[in-house]
Amino acid sequence: MTGSKNTKPFLKWAGGKTQLIVEIEKSLPNIGHSHFTYIEPFVGSGAVLFWMLNNFPNLKKVVINDINQDLINTYKTIASNPNELISILEILQSEYHDLDGNDEKKKQYYYDKRTLYNTRKEERTSHSALFIFLNRTCFNGLYRVNRKNEFNVPMGSYKKPTICDTENLLAVSEALQKVEILCGDFEQTLSYADEKSLFYFDPPYKPLSETSSFNSYAKDEFNDDEQIRLRDFCNRLDALNHTWILSNSDVKGKNAEDNFFDDLYAEFSIQRVNAKRSINANHKKRGKLTELLITNQVNI
Repeated sequence: MTGSKNTKPFLKWAGGKTQLIVEIEKSLPNIGHSHFTYIEPFVGSGAVLFWMLNNFPNLKKVVINDINQDLINTYKTIASNPNELISILEILQSEYHDLDGNDEKKKQYYYDKRTLYNTRKEERTSHSALFIFLNRTCFNGLYRVNRKNEFNVPMGSYKKPTICDTENLLAVSEALQKVEILCGDFEQTLSYADEKSLFYFDPPYKPLSETSSFNSYAKDEFNDDEQIRLRDFCNRLDALNHTWILSNSDVKGKNAEDNFFDDLYAEFSIQRVNAKRSINANHKKRGKLTELLITNQVNI
């Protein structure tokens, strides 16, 4: 598997793991340069995925999955049809940047593209281009949908965002050639594991407060029952001798009485690591907080 090009996420992403990679690296078991399978059941923007591809050129197999069909279709488009995608993104970027200085027309352009995206009537490459366009121009790279699965994030305030990063999209396309791309429930990834497998879980975080739950990443909510189902899945992986690392919010940091994750993962290693909050619309409420890195620490 090639890891020669320094690929990076092609999306801005709320809760992206770029800032936690140093801590995740410290949590990795003793894998050295062994020939192992890497599985990421909640891939999101793929910060950890691309870090793994860049740093472990001997990966035996890589499997990614997400419940968000529009996101996964974008990964598949980049893997299979990068040149056409780039052509469409170049047009979107040119048209959007040409509206600089005319805030009303620029705003209209964004909301027209958001409406078009929500019809989901475009063919896959055009829809993927709209997905990337909205991601690069919306508020804080947030992905949020309502119960009707309509993307409803307002326009961001970026002056001249990079909508088409041709060099990186081509590098990502090359890196994805040996990646199995799945769309569906996280539990389906188990059938892709083999003797030496490392799972990294970055599920939708448990909200620290009712207001911090910024609507929904998918039309079906990832609630406490889902968090418990994920823990049960981690127990199964542990019983099968698969290694896993999981990140989540530190609800105890917000409320010292809240032992939800400490109780849920009591038999595993729980580490609190520093992270930055960047989503709050009020910049004074952004800042440092702790997140959890939990692992069963089985060497592979």
